Amino acid sequence: MAAPTPENVFAELPDPKEVAKTYAEVAQRASHLISEHVQRQLKKGVSTPSDELGIAQAFMDMMAKLLANPYKLAQSQMNLVWDYFSLWQHSMLRVMGMHGAPIAQPEKADKRFKDEQWEEYFLFDFIKQSYLITARHVHDTVCCVEGLDEHSQKKVNFFTRQYIDALSPSNFALTNPEVFRETVKNNGQNLIKGLNNLLRDMEDGGGQLRVKMTDTTAFELGRNVATTPGKVVFQTDMMQLIQYTPRTDKVLKRPLLIVPPWINKFYILDLREKNSYIKWCVDQGHTVFVVSWVNPDERLAEKTFESYMHEGIIAALDAIEKQTGEKEVNVCGYCLGGTLLATTLAYLAAKKDKRIATATFFTTMIDFAEPGELGVFIDEGQVSSLEKKMFERGYLEGSEMAGTFNMMRANDLIWSFVVNNYLMGKDPFPFDLLYWNSDSTRMPAKMHSYYLRTMYMENRLVEPGGIVIDGVPIDLSKIKIPCYFISTLEDHIAPWKSTYTGAQALGGPVRFVLGGSGHIAGIVNPPASNKYGYWLNPSAKLPKDADAWFEGAQHQEGSWWTDWQGWVVLQDPEQVDVRDPAKGKLKPIEDAPGSFVKIRLDATQAA
Repeated sequence: MAAPTPENVFAELPDPKEVAKTYAEVAQRASHLISEHVQRQLKKGVSTPSDELGIAQAFMDMMAKLLANPYKLAQSQMNLVWDYFSLWQHSMLRVMGMHGAPIAQPEKADKRFKDEQWEEYFLFDFIKQSYLITARHVHDTVCCVEGLDEHSQKKVNFFTRQYIDALSPSNFALTNPEVFRETVKNNGQNLIKGLNNLLRDMEDGGGQLRVKMTDTTAFELGRNVATTPGKVVFQTDMMQLIQYTPRTDKVLKRPLLIVPPWINKFYILDLREKNSYIKWCVDQGHTVFVVSWVNPDERLAEKTFESYMHEGIIAALDAIEKQTGEKEVNVCGYCLGGTLLATTLAYLAAKKDKRIATATFFTTMIDFAEPGELGVFIDEGQVSSLEKKMFERGYLEGSEMAGTFNMMRANDLIWSFVVNNYLMGKDPFPFDLLYWNSDSTRMPAKMHSYYLRTMYMENRLVEPGGIVIDGVPIDLSKIKIPCYFISTLEDHIAPWKSTYTGAQALGGPVRFVLGGSGHIAGIVNPPASNKYGYWLNPSAKLPKDADAWFEGAQHQEGSWWTDWQGWVVLQDPEQVDVRDPAKGKLKPIEDAPGSFVKIRLDATQAA
């Protein structure tokens, strides 16, 4: 990169009037924001600091255990010093024109250091390697402290990683070569624009920082996302039921009901035409119905897990039977929707209700013994604190749950946008998946408290009779219908080995499939993209151990969608005439995607 000359530097200087105008605008907005923030804090009063997540206690316990073994701690420090010495030696040799293998290198999947100057320029390379060495030694020192209880250890590991990620040199203007180039090139205008973006995000968050991930103005439900044609044919307090317009000459006899989670909205399965699972199912000859959950407010605070079952799945089954005349339905449940589906299946089995003929589970936890990193946020202290907040306002704010999920992939879902929006001064790229990710949904206080305690903390769903719904003991082993489980290899929300254990709790034949990628990309993986692939184990019976299943599995090219389609058609290939939602027995209420999905009740609107 050629060094800037005085001539071209001065030639690119911005208009002083524009600079003054920008600074004045920033100062005015900052003053207004600070004033509002101070007023809000004064109204709230001064509160004593609290450790709701139990982080301080976990780290205090860790330090006590660590200091109890000074020899091991000293050994860790000496290893760190030795690596620093090796880096210094490597750097001196590089200054003298000799290039050797780096002491520390980022993982191939680490996007933070993809800019070429992290390696080309001596200073940035030294900063990068120094950070990676320090990060590795910090993590190695605290990751396996002898005598620390398992839950505290997981908490220490998780929040140490947050600390390490936050201090990455890629997150600071002077130590990120890409930001540094942009700052010199534009005379700091990127930082001014970034400050404006920061203030905008704080204003949009009602005084709390809500990092903008995508250009939300670029999307409109029903226009360029959630565009598959259909009608809302039924609704309850909890949901709207959408029936989609057929696109084939004949359709499968059994209708297909899709039950999404209610943490986000259903259109993750209907983003664009080329990656819409809903449209693809319609094209394969399914009569597709989808539950579009309500975004609840304080009026629905008393709604329970049972409410989601009765006013959700069971109400949808009643409506589908009335609309189509069919008494058997194929049902898919995604994540929490799958947990609800498993509960409903056991309830219906006890009632001798056979309307659900097959069940498909997308990345679904049934056995919560190993909840993955989400378990860091779930213990008595944290749940009690959360319940206090929820019962005061009647719901869990969707943005709070979204923040937890984002922390689990902080470099991709937090820090990359901090760099782009606030240091580079750029507007976020319009990306439909991140638009959906930002469209979080509230959860009723009573339901969410029950879900956290009964499922995550006590793991009672997997126990026969562990939970009781309307006087009916729930026993998953009574579920005898064919079931299809699709989990994903890199899932950080529903770890695939945990979903595998849950699949074994069912009493009927189970086809377990492991897709590539993660919780979303591994599911929204159309055949046309030809990405990731999936694993199948030809064994007729699931091995008890997930690792044993994987050892015997074979990787398949393409999308699991086609495997699922072959499986579900094999259960019942009979076809009938198409069913037009506009001509059924249920009078259409409105066009898809319906009004429930368009309701945003976030912190900004509440404020």
